[in-house]
Parts: sequence; C-alpha cells; structure tokens
Amino acid sequence: MFLGAVMVLHPPVAVREIGKGEEKKIQTTLDGFRKAAEVIAKKKPELIILTSPHAVMYRDYFNVSGGHSAYGDFSRYGASRVSMEVSYDHQFTYELTHYCLNHHFPCGTLYDQEKYLDQGTMVPLYFLNQAYRDYQLVRIGLSGLPLVMHYQLGEYIAHVAESLGRRWMFVASGDLSHCQKADGPYGFHPEGPEYDDRIMRTMGSGKFRELLEYEEGFLEKAEECGHRSFTILAGALDGRSVKPEVISHEATLGVGYGVVLYEIGKEDPSRHFLK
Repeated sequence: MFLGAVMVLHPPVAVREIGKGEEKKIQTTLDGFRKAAEVIAKKKPELIILTSPHAVMYRDYFNVSGGHSAYGDFSRYGASRVSMEVSYDHQFTYELTHYCLNHHFPCGTLYDQEKYLDQGTMVPLYFLNQAYRDYQLVRIGLSGLPLVMHYQLGEYIAHVAESLGRRWMFVASGDLSHCQKADGPYGFHPEGPEYDDRIMRTMGSGKFRELLEYEEGFLEKAEECGHRSFTILAGALDGRSVKPEVISHEATLGVGYGVVLYEIGKEDPSRHFLK
C-alpha cells in the first residue's frame, strides 16, 4: 500500500551537531523536517524508498544500492559521532533490478560500488530516525538520462512496491537552487529564485507534467540539485489523485530548501501523464 510521499532537502547545517547554532537560522526548515518525520511516523511504513542526488550517479544508468545494509556518518563535516546504519529491503532491490532488465530499462544494482551513505540520504534520515525507525530502506541515485526516464523510473518503483504488497512511502531528497543570494556560498543568478518559485508552484500544485517541461539550460543556470529526484517522485505518484501540502520553503542561506507532503487518494486515470 502506497502511504504517501515527501519532498525534502538535505543541508548538513540542519544537523545540530554540525550547525552548532547556525541551524537556528533555518528554523522554518527544521520545523518542516520534523513535521515530515511526524507524518511518516504516524503512517508506520515498512519500506521507505529514497532518491538522492548525492548517491552514486551514472550518466546512463540509475544505481540502486545493493546488499543488506549500509553505514554512514558525518565525519566529513566534523561530526563523526553522528552516525547511522540502515537495513536495505534486499528483496525489493532484487525485484526492481529484474523488472527493469525485463523492460530494457537501465536501472538496478549491477554497477553498485559505493556502500557508504551519502548526505542526501543521511540528513533526512537524521530527522526521521528521531521519530521512527521501524523501516527498511531502498536508496536510489539519479542519472544523466532524460527527465522522462526519471519519471518512468518512478512508475516502475511504484509497480514493484505494489506487487510485493509493501506498506511504503517515497522520500525525494533534493535541495532547490544554489544561487539565490550574492553573499551566499554559490553567489547569485537570477535563474535561482526563478527556479525556486517555479518548482514550489509545480510541486505544491501537483501538476507534475510541468516537471518535464523545464529546459536543461535553465536547470543548469539555476544550479538546482533535486529536480530529477522530484521527477522520480512524480512518476511514483502517476495515476493517483494527490493532495499536496507545502510545509516550508526558504532560501535564507542562499540555497533553496523546500518540504512538501503528499497524501494519496484513489486512482485517477487523468493523471497518467505519459499516456
């Protein structure tokens, strides 16, 4: 049963042991993280599928993390004591890999190399684990393939999860634009705030077809992070009525951070955007 989906962000500074007080500057974002964690905890999923821009990424292949478990910590950010270990849903990754092989779709565990958890995975789980831990994880990277193939991957993920009868939720990890303030870490480009405004309207309205209409040149100039992650989420929600709830959005530190929750309703044939 598909229980819902969440669009989240992943700035390490949000982790208290890393921010050391700086995280208070993005209190709106911290509140958004905690609200998302509370919602997931109430639904009690047995499986969380998470897409991350910082997981292994290939130009022409979607990497699914294999094995039975993985470890990560924030040592690169000076907080090595903050660590976590996750249990992977090995059966799901096996079934997804073979489903994609049978459909001649470039996705699976065939080229998986990195066993260490990435920041795009760990930051959301840092907050989730404070509220809920009784789940297995599937971690999936993005690719350099067209946006429409990211959407198709979302459809395949949903098909496999439903065929296995999992109680599952989808978490799309990704920051927005990185170039929103002249004094920010990445400087300012006008495409930055333009992207944030546009993507929050797209994700906040559930008009997911629009995700496929963003030009690559614009995405590059906006220095976005999570667009492909959000597109996979949209594909997972294909054919279902959804009720989006924008929880938070800010760019206080020069990088866009947004949290959106998705309640799922009945099947809706009008939302098969690729048909």
